[in-house]
Amino acid sequence: MAQLATTVRLDSVSQADFDAVFYPGGHDPLWDLAEDRYSIALIESFFAAGKNVAFVCHAPGVLRHVKTSEGRPLVEGRKVTGFTNSEEEAVGLTQVVPFLVEDELIAKGGIYSKGADWSAYVVTDGLLITWQNPTSSAATAAQLLNQLAN
Repeated sequence: MAQLATTVRLDSVSQADFDAVFYPGGHDPLWDLAEDRYSIALIESFFAAGKNVAFVCHAPGVLRHVKTSEGRPLVEGRKVTGFTNSEEEAVGLTQVVPFLVEDELIAKGGIYSKGADWSAYVVTDGLLITWQNPTSSAATAAQLLNQLAN
């Protein structure tokens, strides 16, 4: 828990020191983490090591440049979800964000699905856990803990 209370630079984080990686949501990841080479490498290393990667709300957008060891988009052919276009429209930021999470996941070959706007909706595909919006946080945390326990 002490590690969680301390902010560290992404370039100093090693997947060998953790069991899973969790990216919280909010709009910020669309501008910084989605383009950050250390973030991309960190996610790739967790996935390659057979460790869970989990993303809430807008955070699935950080997967836009993440690749498999074969060089394919990580989300390609995988079931995913994330903040919907209609939820983005409802908050009035469709023309502000650098890209729409739903559109980006689909463009990268993800098998995108969604629940009703603002409802809890979690999608798990192997090691990859994504959820649609903040309402889904409790269900996703439970899913991640369940996967880590097994």
